[in-house]
This record gives sequence, structure tokens and C-alpha cells, in this order.
Amino acid sequence: MTAGPRQRIGFDLLEIDRLEQALARHPKLAERLFTDAERAYAQARARPGQHLAARFCAKEAVAKALALGGWSFRDVEVVNQTDGVPSVTLYGAAAARAAELGVAVEVSLTHTATSAGAVAILV
Repeated sequence: MTAGPRQRIGFDLLEIDRLEQALARHPKLAERLFTDAERAYAQARARPGQHLAARFCAKEAVAKALALGGWSFRDVEVVNQTDGVPSVTLYGAAAARAAELGVAVEVSLTHTATSAGAVAILV
């Protein structure tokens, strides 16, 4: 029996308040973690922290799925397609690792009033 390519997944879950408090304490943190487009998307929403938390989780989930070592949070950008479905654009170490593995990354985000989560699947 020959082993085929492993399908990898990554998952992350975060309490939204935890990220909101960190961003309030360290205003420059948002610039280190999120791209300009991600911050603009969140700022256009009623509770920006909720949307940033989901994006943070997506970045972590992608890093786990790709088994990334050294990487920057800005290497993974969560964007919405024209139909509103989230997807990721990879840069730097994340893009190099995906190319090395010959994979693309699909993501799904979710949030409640208190928690945010995301799953990433390598396809």
C-alpha cells in the first residue's frame, strides 16, 4: 500500500475579549498582526475585534496546517471573495511552504459574541 499525500488541517479558537484587550494595551499590535486590508475590513464592522479575532484564528490555523516554523502573521492575509466567502493570500514563508508542498489553502471562519475560530485545510 503506497501512502498518498497527507491532507493537513489546522484549527484555532480564541476568546474575542482576549484579543480586544491585547489590542487596547498595545495599539501597534494590530499593525504587526494584520494587513491594512484586514484592519480596514474589521473597522467597517460593528465590533471590529470580533472580525480581527476570526482572522487571527485563520492565520494560526494556516500556520498549523502548513507546519510553519518561522513566519510572520502578515504572511497570511484573509480576504473576502466577491461573494463574501473568506480565502487566504499567502506571502513570504507561508507562500514558500505551500509551494514546497504543492498545496493551496482553504479556510472557514466563525465567531459568536465571545469566541472566534477558524479551520484551514490544505488542498
